[in-house]
Amino acid sequence: MKNRLLYIGNKLSDKRSNPTAHNALKKGLQKEGFKTYSVSHFKNKYLRLGHMAGAFFWHFRRVELVLIDVYSTQNFWYAVVISRLAKLFQKKYVPILHGGDLKNRFMRSPEAIRKLFGNAYMVISPSLYLKEEVEKLGFPNVRYLPNPLYIDTYRFKTRKVLRPELLWVRAFDKIYNPMLALQTLEILLKDHPEAVLKMVGPDKDGSLSNCRKYAGERNLPVTFTGKLKKQQWKVLASNCDIFLNTTHIDNTPVSVIEAMALGLPVVSTNVGGIPFLIEAGRTGMLVPPNNAEAMAKAVEYLMNNPEAAHAIATNARETAENFDWELIKHKWKELLS
Repeated sequence: MKNRLLYIGNKLSDKRSNPTAHNALKKGLQKEGFKTYSVSHFKNKYLRLGHMAGAFFWHFRRVELVLIDVYSTQNFWYAVVISRLAKLFQKKYVPILHGGDLKNRFMRSPEAIRKLFGNAYMVISPSLYLKEEVEKLGFPNVRYLPNPLYIDTYRFKTRKVLRPELLWVRAFDKIYNPMLALQTLEILLKDHPEAVLKMVGPDKDGSLSNCRKYAGERNLPVTFTGKLKKQQWKVLASNCDIFLNTTHIDNTPVSVIEAMALGLPVVSTNVGGIPFLIEAGRTGMLVPPNNAEAMAKAVEYLMNNPEAAHAIATNARETAENFDWELIKHKWKELLS
């Protein structure tokens, strides 16, 4: 039983989904000698719930701890079900928080949250933002452990001069507001006709077709790549100079941390956990949500102030290095020992 874990959560990674933090953490734990059984890869919600429950009953006697991903969407209820099973069968469990809208979930489902967190061995938050929100609810057993990054696989590129070559990496979903990136490009083109935008990610809710239509009607210089493998978009990133994060709701997005690791100055909306990740003017540029004028102005500031942009990129890389698995793994081993 020792060093054996069951990890219940979002293992899904297909043409409609970006790689998950679940897979990165599982990889790291296994490298450190923890036998980790993980589920579920099913998209169908009934198959997924059945797979998760079945895995619990199959493995709970042979593992010493159950890790449970907690999301703000309907996937939240998977965590509730598995945590109740763990409580019933006297198995220690650790919820791992994900999703930028969890704060609203706390308000919508207070009784479920009370039991989920109150009975947990420990609650893991990958962001200081969510840690603070959970502590406000009266749960002191929260530990900050960021989503792991393998920093040596991210080559930092120094950019002495920034061109208006923009990169956006996220799933096409209304909560991530991809249209804002197009509107920002549209404004920049007035003074910078050479400006271009590359948008990387799968479609989630039809937002991709809306963006294609918007760009086509206005003849905007946009490349929609669809989902790319990690190494592919890293290569693409090396040919871009500024990273846009346009979300309405957010926590601590891995794509933003990856951009910081690669040396891309980030311009982001200041929502959710973003101000806990990016220090305005020092490790990135923050603007109000859904404000294309402000985002375009921040891009222009970086282009017009290369020394400041270089300092921001350098500081951001230092921030990203704090997410390296080689640092985080010791805290996980301490928790799981």
